[in-house]
Amino acid sequence: MFNIEEIKAAELNIKTGADFPQFIKVIKGLGIVRNDVYVANGLSVYFDSEDYSAQVNPDGYPELVISDEPSSEKLNHALKNHQKGETDYFTFCKQAADAGVEKWVIDLEEMTCTYLDAEQNELVKENIPKV
Repeated sequence: MFNIEEIKAAELNIKTGADFPQFIKVIKGLGIVRNDVYVANGLSVYFDSEDYSAQVNPDGYPELVISDEPSSEKLNHALKNHQKGETDYFTFCKQAADAGVEKWVIDLEEMTCTYLDAEQNELVKENIPKV
């Protein structure tokens, strides 16, 4: 079973989207199978295969307004820049909010990350690169 301190330690190593695959490797090693991230308030909920969950609220994360006009195009642009290491995490979250992303779901069994709008429609689904 994982704990919040282990998750927070792993989160500290994420500076840009380029760090994401290593983060995934670490949390998968903790036994996490899913992670839901809510863009409006930054809340991350981590789950293991036994449905144990833990929530992490980021310090200093201001409330973001989610656009009611979802745009896969805007999201893809933000993702490309973030994955190249051109934006930090919070900048990416602001851009995701502007693209209408309510949350993203990281599935560590499928190794995918799915970005959803407020109606839970899929905007983008990506495969997570292996490290």
